[in-house]
Amino acid sequence: MWIGGHGADKGRRNGTGSDADALSNRVALLLAGGDGTRLQDLTSEITGTPIPKQYCRLLQGASLLEAAISRAHLLFPLERINVVINENHIDLARDQVRTLPAPNIFVQPLNRDTGPGMVFALLTLECAYRDATVAVFPTDHYVDPNWAFIGHVMRAVNAISYMPDKIALLGIAPDNPETGYGYILPAGPLKLSGNVHHVNSFTEKPNSNDAREIIARGGLWNTMVMVFRLSRMLDLVREAAPREVRDLFELRTSPERAPGLYQTMQPWNFSTQVLARIPQHLIVLKVTNVFWSDWGTRESIERTYRTLNLVPSWKLEKAVGSKSSIFDEGLDEPMRVAKQRLERH
Repeated sequence: MWIGGHGADKGRRNGTGSDADALSNRVALLLAGGDGTRLQDLTSEITGTPIPKQYCRLLQGASLLEAAISRAHLLFPLERINVVINENHIDLARDQVRTLPAPNIFVQPLNRDTGPGMVFALLTLECAYRDATVAVFPTDHYVDPNWAFIGHVMRAVNAISYMPDKIALLGIAPDNPETGYGYILPAGPLKLSGNVHHVNSFTEKPNSNDAREIIARGGLWNTMVMVFRLSRMLDLVREAAPREVRDLFELRTSPERAPGLYQTMQPWNFSTQVLARIPQHLIVLKVTNVFWSDWGTRESIERTYRTLNLVPSWKLEKAVGSKSSIFDEGLDEPMRVAKQRLERH
């Protein structure tokens, strides 16, 4: 499937490829193609089957994907929120993405790590919009308060409006030398409002000694939330990883070839193969006054709950199938309003 099982709806979006379109066509892209193998023990405990973490109701009755859609909806209308999923996750995703238009669900044939998933989704966006300003959101993070985080995303959107040849990353101050994250080492500040810097280097998953050294030099964790002009990112991807994307770019003219290409495609990581190779094209905005956690492991999830002085919902009741809301337990009011808005559609 290419876009929700349908061809690109070009007429609905009227992309023309001009600079003005790239600035006015602001879209969100949610990455939900991971298999979440490291959390299979936990998701099995909660649901009875090892489902990917983004579909598991880890947040007091809401899934991480549902929370990410609501978060993005603080800045983007539903018709501008897009999600990339895997074909074998359609049944899991169907109810959780029901608020989005069908053409906004991008179904890739298989999970081949973040590189193919990202490029597949960007090519699908290009087919629909020609060009746009894209904000990318992972769907396996805990963020609070959401309105403050989205304020930082808006700053990144504004930065790209002034510097459309750059890729804006959101970074957050580390509290330990975590070896499973990417690290951004800021360089000199930019003459823009807010805490925006050039980037000296990008290091994906350093060892503990290197992580400590990067932190000592002012390094930030990469949240994998980024904003960029679509056409610029596609140019940089082809420049940084020409071998990896050669076959993927054939989908521009032959999208029906996707299933066959994915069968023989080698997995590759977007941060390692692209971001780490183009630090001169990156800028970073430091996120402040936000609690952020990458929920890649059971330990990180339970650490977040301890920090918030909460008991994980799966220790009280089964999380999947519950219709209780993440927004009913003291989280920020704007997110409660966004959730109510989603439920009315």
